[in-house]
Amino acid sequence: MFTVGKINIEKGIFLAPMDDISDVSFRLVCKELGADVVYTEFANAEGLIRQSEKTHKKLDIIDEERPVGIQIYGSTISSMVGAAKIAEEQQPDLIDINAGCWIKNICNNGAGAGLLKDPAYLQKLVKNVVDAVELPVTVKTRIGWDAFTLHILEVAKRLEDVGVKALTVHCRTRSQGHSGDPDWSWIPRIKEVVKIPVVLNGGIMTAEDVQRAFKETNADAVMIARGAIGNPWIFEEAKDILNNGKKLHPLSHGKKIRTCLRHLELAIKVKGEERAVIEHRKFYTGYLKGMYNAHVVRNSLMTVYDYHSVEEILLHFLQTLEKVNYAAAV
Repeated sequence: MFTVGKINIEKGIFLAPMDDISDVSFRLVCKELGADVVYTEFANAEGLIRQSEKTHKKLDIIDEERPVGIQIYGSTISSMVGAAKIAEEQQPDLIDINAGCWIKNICNNGAGAGLLKDPAYLQKLVKNVVDAVELPVTVKTRIGWDAFTLHILEVAKRLEDVGVKALTVHCRTRSQGHSGDPDWSWIPRIKEVVKIPVVLNGGIMTAEDVQRAFKETNADAVMIARGAIGNPWIFEEAKDILNNGKKLHPLSHGKKIRTCLRHLELAIKVKGEERAVIEHRKFYTGYLKGMYNAHVVRNSLMTVYDYHSVEEILLHFLQTLEKVNYAAAV
């Protein structure tokens, strides 16, 4: 059971914080398709305290997406405390500290997974953040910096001791990045040493993976990152399997294309039309994956700057797909 503040969810399925992906529009799409808790893009503490407009935009949340967490990252205590106070002003349901990002320029500055190099300092930083805000504080981390520093059991206990309300663990080391298989066997071991909720992250690419994660680890919740990019239906499908033993919502070409358009509509409300249409281009590969002649359609979509044109291209493509499928059936 994931119980943090006012959130109380059994077998929760969460959308991970992902830079340049999990903005308001994507979070809303995932929420509509069954995500229980969503997280903002991770925000740089230094950018927040220096009043960077771009960084502050990452904190924008709306009531329709609740429960929602704001994630911050940084390496210095003063910056993280200041950033947490700024994040709290947006009134999220929780504040999450990033101690797991593996990107080199973040780690080399001592932030993200770089904090795992010094568990005592990580504990001190987190304690200061916990003491500075009223909202519940959670942490997302990894099992270690590398195969020789698998200190997650010590880290988990240290964080619980200073008031962290839940822990999300990406079951790879920092040195692995996203390569290799995640070691989910750490989740039950972590649950043996702490009483706070433990959320499994890493390697969740299908709805079946969600089912297997709960069955094998007894995690309190599962967090999906890359598995949701271009496939936000993973939340709906996972709930079908957990609740009914099978997928009840067939994933047709029409559903994929209409979800893609819904996502763009939501983005336009937040960003304005031209910017939203341009930024939406990165999602077409996922939404159109496996469709006949998708590369030609993607090329066409790269040349337009308004919603009507995108809609026209995609609905015409859907008509073509339906004709192809009909001809094949006959």
